[in-house]
Amino acid sequence: MNENNVTTKVNDRSQHGMWSSKMLFVLAAVGSAVGLGNIWKFPYMMAEQGGGAFFLIYLICIALIGFPVMAAEIMVGREGRMSPVNSILKLAREHNRSKSWSLMGWAGVVGGVVILSFYAVIAGWIMFYIWRMFSGEFTGIEAAASGEKLDAFLANPWQILLWFSIFIAIVVFFVARGVNKGLELAIRICMPLLFVLLIVMLIYGVAQGGFMDSVRYMFDFDFSKMTWETPVAAMGHAFFTLSIGMGAIMAYGAYMPREGSVKSAVGIIIVIDTLVAIVAGLAIFSIVFAMNMETTQKVGLLFVTAPTAFGNLPLGAIFGGLFFLFVGFAAFTSGISLTEPAIAYFVEKFKTSRVKIAVAIGVITWVLGLLSVLSFNLLKEFPFNSENWNFFEIFDKATTYFLLPVVGLIIAVFVGWFLPWDRVRKGLEIQSDLAWNIWIVAIRFVAPISILVVFAFSFHEKFIAPFLGG
Repeated sequence: MNENNVTTKVNDRSQHGMWSSKMLFVLAAVGSAVGLGNIWKFPYMMAEQGGGAFFLIYLICIALIGFPVMAAEIMVGREGRMSPVNSILKLAREHNRSKSWSLMGWAGVVGGVVILSFYAVIAGWIMFYIWRMFSGEFTGIEAAASGEKLDAFLANPWQILLWFSIFIAIVVFFVARGVNKGLELAIRICMPLLFVLLIVMLIYGVAQGGFMDSVRYMFDFDFSKMTWETPVAAMGHAFFTLSIGMGAIMAYGAYMPREGSVKSAVGIIIVIDTLVAIVAGLAIFSIVFAMNMETTQKVGLLFVTAPTAFGNLPLGAIFGGLFFLFVGFAAFTSGISLTEPAIAYFVEKFKTSRVKIAVAIGVITWVLGLLSVLSFNLLKEFPFNSENWNFFEIFDKATTYFLLPVVGLIIAVFVGWFLPWDRVRKGLEIQSDLAWNIWIVAIRFVAPISILVVFAFSFHEKFIAPFLGG
């Protein structure tokens, strides 16, 4: 009896290591989910598409799509205790399903490397801006001059390459050390600091006097801004913000302790991820409105408007540096999660050291990332289609509008339709019949149909139409 218990415990551990506690898993998953898009894209989407009305739709989408699919990913990872490829393959074989299902694990391996190859370019910019802000370079600067500084930086491929390479090297260093000495160490350091810096930035933003303007900008119910595209945008962001379809959450789930509840962990992750996005938006827009500056989207807000706003406020150099440090931590924790599906698989495949595989994956990512580095200068006008997309844009859109939704859809179908319900329910530890019935309807019908709607619309509008010239 005791020997069988010992054997079960040994077999229920991943060869790559285990998170020390459920909370470490939650923090790691939050670190994977909280990224650059949370900090400026989500608040901007709320403001531009109905404020509180958009937020309400988003919460519904999180409950009906994000929760069930994320829970399914974590459950598959924890039941398999291996890389996404082999975890899916193990469950498929156990229940006499085709081994072709493991292709969705492969999509996570490839997707993680591709996403990191361009994500690390922006992360490199952030690292550079941490130093620039703390140095006082933007003190008293005007928006036009701030924009010129960004343009000059982007025009120099060697500068972008340097910071891109530094970020990749840091990611490789930590992931090479394994789950406990690498990933967990990074999470233990970065996540508490990220939360502390977020609160500091919010307090600073409130002190500057633009907080209520920020609240109105993000949360006012403005139905005139809503169109039929609003629910699609809400569904899309609910899906992408949780890192669903990248394999990262499934890989992290393989290291989750058995005593941790999947459903409660997913709930905590979703709440923290949403709160970080909201608080970050309130903090940065409070500062922007305090300076009576126009809000802009994406790169403009982060690398032009924010430095200008901080540069013209008391102690702006210090708090501006802290802001970019906060963004840098978010980029780093997302970056390390993107490599894990590939590293875990190839360690299992070749039975070699994690260090060798991490370095190899890092080199491959670095080489592929050169195309994105050059997309802002030497290859800036590469004519991919009617809108002159460069390599950075094609990688971004191919993963965002094709790869991730397809993988998320397949996960929902695999777990909802091809795994035994008793195995799934046991893995999710759902006791209530009502909760189970709601979850199974969501994973079998609501989530797949919703993902198909988002995929069909966004893929056509963002990927097919530009190539057709219309």
